[in-house]
Amino acid sequence: MSAANFVLTLSCADRPGIVAAVTTELAALGANIAESNQFWDRETGRFFMRLAFTAPATVGREALDRALKSPIERFSMQTSLTELSQRKRIVILVSKFDHTLLHLLYQIRVGWLDADVAAIISNHPDVRKIAEDAAIPFHLLPVTKDTKPAQEARILEIVHQSGADLVVLARYMQVLSDTLSTRLFGRVINIHHSFLPSFKGAKPYHQAHERGVKLIGATAHYVTPDLDEGPIIEQETARVTHAMSAEDLVAAGRDIESRVLARAVKLHLENRVMLNGKKTVVFG
Repeated sequence: MSAANFVLTLSCADRPGIVAAVTTELAALGANIAESNQFWDRETGRFFMRLAFTAPATVGREALDRALKSPIERFSMQTSLTELSQRKRIVILVSKFDHTLLHLLYQIRVGWLDADVAAIISNHPDVRKIAEDAAIPFHLLPVTKDTKPAQEARILEIVHQSGADLVVLARYMQVLSDTLSTRLFGRVINIHHSFLPSFKGAKPYHQAHERGVKLIGATAHYVTPDLDEGPIIEQETARVTHAMSAEDLVAAGRDIESRVLARAVKLHLENRVMLNGKKTVVFG
C-alpha cells in the first residue's frame, strides 16, 4: 500500500506526556515514525519536537488534523504539519557575486536540495544569463533610495505570485526594509560573509587580513529588522594564516559562504529549524 510522508514540528511548555500523546494518536492511524528529535530548553521551559512519519494512503491531511487536535489543545502546542510530496519553491535574490547562487542551483540540479527556483531577482544585470541558462524567470529591479519602496513591493508581489515558500538572499547587497523583513519573517535566509559578530561593511576579508585573524567564516541567519542579528541557522569557520593574502581569504570565504547557505536552505526546507526567541533549535 502506498503511503504519504509528513513532518510534524511542535513546541509548547514542557510537561510529562507530550511525546506519548502525539505518538499514540499517530499510531492509532497506522502511521509509522521514521525520525524523531526532541529538545528541552531548560532556560525557557519550552519543549521542541520534530517527527517525520509515513501515513497510509487512506489517511489524509484532514484525518491527521482531527487526530492531533486533542494533544494540540491539551498542551497548547504551536504546530506545523507538512506533507513532503509538496515540493518547495524558492525565490533567490542576488547582486553581482554569483558563487552562492551557482552552488544553490547545482545542489538543486543534483537533487541534494529538493526545491524549485521560482524566480531570480537582482538589482544588477550580471546574473541574467545564469537565470536564462537555467530557464528560471529573471527580474531586474535596480534599487536606489527613491525606488527602493516600489522595488520591494515588486519583490513581495513576485514572492506571492510564485507561491514561494522561502526567499534566499544569495549575497544580495541590499538591506531589506523593516517592512519587508517583518512581512516575510521566518521565510528569508541571508548569508553573511562573516562569522558573526565580526567585521562588517565593505571588504570584510580585507579588514580581517589587516587585523591578522586566524579564523574566517560565514553565518546563515533569518532576516529580521535588526541588521545581521536574526536567528542563526548555520555557521562554519576555516583557519587562515599570516602567509595568506586578502585574495586567498576571499577565495576561502566564497567556498564557506556557498556551503553554509546551502546547508541552511536544506535545513529550512526539511523543516529542521524551529524559532526559539532570538535563537533557533536546529535538528540535524
